[in-house]
Amino acid sequence: MSQDLMNKVEAAYKKPEVDQFEIGDTVEVHTKILEGNKERIQVYSGTVIARSGSGTREMFTVRRIVGGEGVEKKFPLHSPKVDKIVSTRKSVVRRAKLYYLRDRVGKATRLTERRV
Repeated sequence: MSQDLMNKVEAAYKKPEVDQFEIGDTVEVHTKILEGNKERIQVYSGTVIARSGSGTREMFTVRRIVGGEGVEKKFPLHSPKVDKIVSTRKSVVRRAKLYYLRDRVGKATRLTERRV
C-alpha cells in the first residue's frame, strides 16, 4: 500500500512525455540556466554511459571530452531544469553501464553506430 501511495505522489512530478534514448546514444541535453533575472538554454552533448533509479528519481550520466579531459555530468530525467533531450546518434552496446569508456582515450572511445 505504501508503494502505491508513493507512486501517486510521484506521478504529479513526472514529465508527461519523456524523450526516448538508451545507453550508448549521443545526446544533446538542453538545460535551463538562470543568470540574474534572465533565463537561457545551454546545450550539453555527449554519450550516455549510465541510467539509474526509477520514477522521479531516475538519473542519467552523460560523458564528453573537453580539452582532452573527460567530463561527466548527471542529470535528473524528470527535472524541470532539463528542457529536452535530443538523441543525435544511436550506438551498438552490450553493457548496461559504459564505465569502461573512462579508461579509454581518443578514437578508442568511439562506439559503432546502430543502423536503423
